[in-house]
Amino acid sequence: MIKSFLMIGQSNMAGRGFIHEVRPIYNERIQMLRNGRWQMMTEPINYDRPVSGISLAASFADTWCGQNQEDTIGLIPCAEGGSSLDEWAIDQALFRHAIAEAKFAMQSSELTGILWHQGESDSLNGNYKVYYKKLLIIIETLRKELNAPDIPIIIGGLGDFLGREGFGKSCTEYNFINEELQKFAFEQDNCYFVTASGLTSNPDGIHIDAISQRKFGLRYFEAFSKRQHVLEPLINENELLKLNDSREHNKSEKIYIQSMDFALGKMSYESFISQVMQINND
Repeated sequence: MIKSFLMIGQSNMAGRGFIHEVRPIYNERIQMLRNGRWQMMTEPINYDRPVSGISLAASFADTWCGQNQEDTIGLIPCAEGGSSLDEWAIDQALFRHAIAEAKFAMQSSELTGILWHQGESDSLNGNYKVYYKKLLIIIETLRKELNAPDIPIIIGGLGDFLGREGFGKSCTEYNFINEELQKFAFEQDNCYFVTASGLTSNPDGIHIDAISQRKFGLRYFEAFSKRQHVLEPLINENELLKLNDSREHNKSEKIYIQSMDFALGKMSYESFISQVMQINND
C-alpha cells in the first residue's frame, strides 16, 4: 500500500524553488494526489500558485525510495502560500481542506507522516508570543480528526536569510518563531524539528531556492527515518544529492519523460514514437 505524507504550511512547503535550477526527479514509486487520483509525481507538486516550483517533498520521497526499495510514497499537497497560522486554525478553510484531502487519501494509502513548514507570515508584530498555543491546537486536532494520535510530524525551521532583503525583510522576528517551533518539537510527542541553517533563498529573500529545497528534503527524511531532531546541516548533503541524481531511470519513467516532452511541444510525434520504440527495444 502507498505510504502517504500530508504537506501543509505556507509557500516554502508548497515550494518556490526555480525548476530549471535542479535536475528533475522522476520516480514511478513517488505518487502525488491530484484531482482525486494518484499519479506519478512531477514538480511542482503543490500547485497553489502559478509560481509554484521545487519543494522539499520530492527529495524527501526520492531518498525514502532509495532506502526502501519496496515502498511507494504518496504526497498529499495542501500547503498555501502566504498563509498565516490563524488561517490554519481548525475552523478555517485550509485546515478543513487538509483534513478532507488526507481522509480521502487514506482510503487508498497509509497515512505515514505529516510535513509542516510555516512561520514566515507570523514573523512580525509579536505573533511568536502566541504561536506555540495556536500550533498546539492545530496539531492536536489534526491528529484527532485523522485518528492518528501518534503520527510523526516533521517541523522545519525558518531560513536564517530572513529579515535582510526583499520580501523577507519584514520577517524581523523569524528567530523567535524558530525558537517556538523548536520548543514545540522538543516538548510534543512524535514531533521532530529540522533546521534550515545554511539554506539559501531566491532573489526575493523569502523563498528557499531549489538546491536548498533538495537539501531540506534530505534533512526532513533524516528526522523522520531516525525519529530525531536535525539541528545541524547533514555533513553529506551534496553527496546524497549526487547519488539521487545518478539513479538510472527505468523504462516506464523514460517513456513518461518522453511523453511529457511531446505533450509540451518539445518534440515531434515522429521523434516521440522513435524514442519510445528505442526505449522498448533497449
